[in-house]
Amino acid sequence: MELTSQSQNEVDNAEEIKNLKKIEAALFISGRFLSLQELVTLTDINPLLLRELITKLLEKYDDKSAIEIIGKEESWKMDVKQEYRDMVNRLATGTAEFSKAEQETLAIIAYKQPVKQSIIIKIRGNKAYEHIKHFEEIGLVHGKKLGHTQELSLSEDFYDYFNLGNPQEISDDHRNSNEFRDLQQSENSDKAEHNNP
Repeated sequence: MELTSQSQNEVDNAEEIKNLKKIEAALFISGRFLSLQELVTLTDINPLLLRELITKLLEKYDDKSAIEIIGKEESWKMDVKQEYRDMVNRLATGTAEFSKAEQETLAIIAYKQPVKQSIIIKIRGNKAYEHIKHFEEIGLVHGKKLGHTQELSLSEDFYDYFNLGNPQEISDDHRNSNEFRDLQQSENSDKAEHNNP
């Protein structure tokens, strides 16, 4: 099959767009200056073409965007333009989505699930009631009535929220890990010592 000059141009254009996207993605996620060599290694684009494509990206982000590409001594990075940095910094340095105490409570629920709320309260203290209520409101944790307390477990939304895989796969991987086996052995020996004083 013979390529016409028009179909060759289409192929070249598609390849250029693909390469521009590779460079753009690398600069976006890095959060720092990337050298020419790092970009070549990451994108697998030859250095001459890479420089040419960076020039095109510089033009793309010139006046039409709040984002810019900054160049310094054969290194480049993507950043927010100066006039928007105050606003972005307020977002970036604002309060975390979950307090450290909430993160610790959620981690214990995730580790011990299914777990009685009363056990979480014993471990974390009365503030954990508020944490658990918040987690249930936003759908990360399910509570099922169990006597005078409730049994807590993670919801499917938890796994989606934190971009984790299938809960069963994670559980199986975790239970097969050396750390889990070591922890189980340690807990079992603690129980044996407690039961046999």
